[in-house]
Amino acid sequence: GQFCKRCDFPLPGDELERSGAAAIWQSEVHAIMDEDDSLVFHRQLLMVAEGLGREDVEGIKFLCKDLIPFGRLEAMTTACEVFQSLMSNDILNQEDTFFIAELLYRVQQNYLLDRIGYTKEKVRENLHLKGKVSEFRQMLYELSQEFTNDNLSDIRFLLTPYLPKKQSNMSAIELLTTLERKGLLAENNLGLLEDVCGQVSSHLLTIIDTYKLKRVSLSIQESKGSAPSSVRKSSFEGVSLSATVEGRSIECSTKSLDSYSSLREHTGHVHSLGSNPGVNAENLVGASVQNFPSREQNDESRTAAEKSCTYKMDGPCRGHCLIFNNIEFGELLTQRKGSEKDAEELERVFTWLGLKVETYNDQTSTQIHERLKNWQSSENWKDSDCLVCCILSHGKSGEIYGTDAQLIPIRTIMSYFTASQCPLLARKPKLFFIQACQGEKTQKPVYLDVDVPGLLGADAQSAGVPPLQPSIPDEADFLLGMATVDGYLSFRHIREGTWYIQALCTELQQLVPRGEDILSILTEVNKHVSFRADPEGLKKQMPQPAFTLRKKLVFPVPREPPPSQQP
Repeated sequence: GQFCKRCDFPLPGDELERSGAAAIWQSEVHAIMDEDDSLVFHRQLLMVAEGLGREDVEGIKFLCKDLIPFGRLEAMTTACEVFQSLMSNDILNQEDTFFIAELLYRVQQNYLLDRIGYTKEKVRENLHLKGKVSEFRQMLYELSQEFTNDNLSDIRFLLTPYLPKKQSNMSAIELLTTLERKGLLAENNLGLLEDVCGQVSSHLLTIIDTYKLKRVSLSIQESKGSAPSSVRKSSFEGVSLSATVEGRSIECSTKSLDSYSSLREHTGHVHSLGSNPGVNAENLVGASVQNFPSREQNDESRTAAEKSCTYKMDGPCRGHCLIFNNIEFGELLTQRKGSEKDAEELERVFTWLGLKVETYNDQTSTQIHERLKNWQSSENWKDSDCLVCCILSHGKSGEIYGTDAQLIPIRTIMSYFTASQCPLLARKPKLFFIQACQGEKTQKPVYLDVDVPGLLGADAQSAGVPPLQPSIPDEADFLLGMATVDGYLSFRHIREGTWYIQALCTELQQLVPRGEDILSILTEVNKHVSFRADPEGLKKQMPQPAFTLRKKLVFPVPREPPPSQQP
């Protein structure tokens, strides 16, 4: 017999067809299939929505501003509401989910793409054909992601006359949205934004310049060689395009304008201009912008030059994470309540990052030395990309305690893994995170405790004594993340864990998916911890990283969502 081309069900015979029952029967089968397909589609969207944080949703709403009216978007608080509106406007349907893939790609949540059947490479290949987010909207979102806190604070101050009162904490996206709503920012009205960005950061101005040059490039191509008078010279087969836009000379490689998915994908071609609008961009061909943070790029999209400046993190084994968690010190030192929370969180996060985690609880100084010596001679490092070692204990200046109350210098711990002592880890990054006090104890409220033993007394370095210079081994490729600067206390909540380790785990989960390098992440950890205080607001903490890294260290983005977003 015959079969339906859509559902492969056998078609009824001639007698049923003559009676018209075939059409009814087939219609009912297809209706059931449509319901099943719709359920699968909505389930996919729900899975995507569950993986998005608040900032991601705000970014997606901003990218949809040209497709959904402002008023409707402002009332939405969840990704599902945005998806529903897109479906209502026939922008999204179960036959074509590419726009969701584009949004995930642009907010750098690439690990969610496989939930709707895409990969980052597949999205990138189809953006120029199927992308719906305008160049203007891309540029504004890129700009919002590049604002540092200081940049944003300065820009808010400069724009005070144009912004609503009592909104001193307005985010970058909220600020740009306000300017658009007031008619002060549009595709052909960038003057005010250029002025304030030019006064704050030449890097921000470069993002706008690249967008404007892209528009010039497109207009030239559309005119088939009839260039507007504002263009001084162009060479589409060469390397550069120079133009005078609104009285300001700017220059950029045309290669960097071919695909404006991210300015950061083209840092080898974009030429940074000074903040003074009167400065001419001359003799800039071949120059390159340095120190641009990279969020979107990862191992697959980096150029050979970029890879040479980044540690290799694609070996057979990501590496090993060693966690020494000392809680019980008997009668010798105070119990470190809450430290188990830190150890659990570290294990979850570094497992998510692809490392094999080994946790050692309540180790004496002798046991710590023995463990480190065994790992020093391990053959596991041959195929490993890196070492991570986390020490959670009591401490004093430059040292940590074993559970036998014997001190071990931090420098000694790190020296087990120098290039000469552990050749298999030579030229590979070695990260040490130390959660321990580096000074004397101060009594804290009931829910706060300090990582300094109660019997130390005057043996702990006083905060009033000039701190020692931070020390790390002379050998290369080490990073030492200290919970506090030398001479001071670090704080631990007896139920929630320490300020430093919890901030470290939070920032790793938020920033690794965005492609941030480890030093940028630790800067955010510093900010996170520095904002905290005890209930009275009198006691603060300042972490301190030190390093001899020779390259950037960027953890590959895991396929799974961060532990904080997993059930």
